[in-house]
Amino acid sequence: MTRPVDTRDRPTDLRTRDVELRELMDDPDCDPVRLARTLDRFEVVNRLISGWGTVYRRELRPHLRGRRTRVLDLGCGGGDLVRRLAGLARRDGLDVEWVGADPDPRAIDAASRDTPAGVSFVCADAAALAAAGEAFDAVVSNHVLHHLDDVATFTEESRALSRGPVLHADIERGRAAYGLYAVGILPLAPGTFLRTDGLRSIRRSYRADELGAALAPGWTVTRPAPFRLLARGQGRA
Repeated sequence: MTRPVDTRDRPTDLRTRDVELRELMDDPDCDPVRLARTLDRFEVVNRLISGWGTVYRRELRPHLRGRRTRVLDLGCGGGDLVRRLAGLARRDGLDVEWVGADPDPRAIDAASRDTPAGVSFVCADAAALAAAGEAFDAVVSNHVLHHLDDVATFTEESRALSRGPVLHADIERGRAAYGLYAVGILPLAPGTFLRTDGLRSIRRSYRADELGAALAPGWTVTRPAPFRLLARGQGRA
């Protein structure tokens, strides 16, 4: 019997966001083994495509120098970004406390399996952190915005937690990004959600003008690396 082809991952038009499409790993009943493998391999994927080395050097490091600071990774997933930034800060001799927060307990379980010195993880969203009286010197996120139905609320809540910069990085939707990812991810994809969910992420992602229009006044949107967007705001904690 011929297996039916799932055409949902074959876009005919990337000119508009596919806001109805959902990623497999967002399903609370998804395969836990494939989910764990996906979260583990984000470490490699994000080093290759996220552009956070540039964002750290240009946007984050200058703000962290000369004092002890606290930085929050909001929607941290498996914790790969906060671990990477913590390593870069240690290399630069910076005194930083890093906190990764995610409302999904599955993500926090995966992140907590590797907790370097100076890093902690908590199962919470922005509203819970604000209610607990938390405040940070900077707030960051990676690949969170395209998941959201209400970007403005999330980004404004993140500003309420920060005394300094707020940096939200994500993919920029486009055919080149889609085509290159579809091929480039193949070696890492077996046994994970990386290929299917990555392509769906691109289809749900913004272009620069769209993201700017979705944000409240006071935000800027730049392109720190190819196929990447960075929403930058100033905290008000």
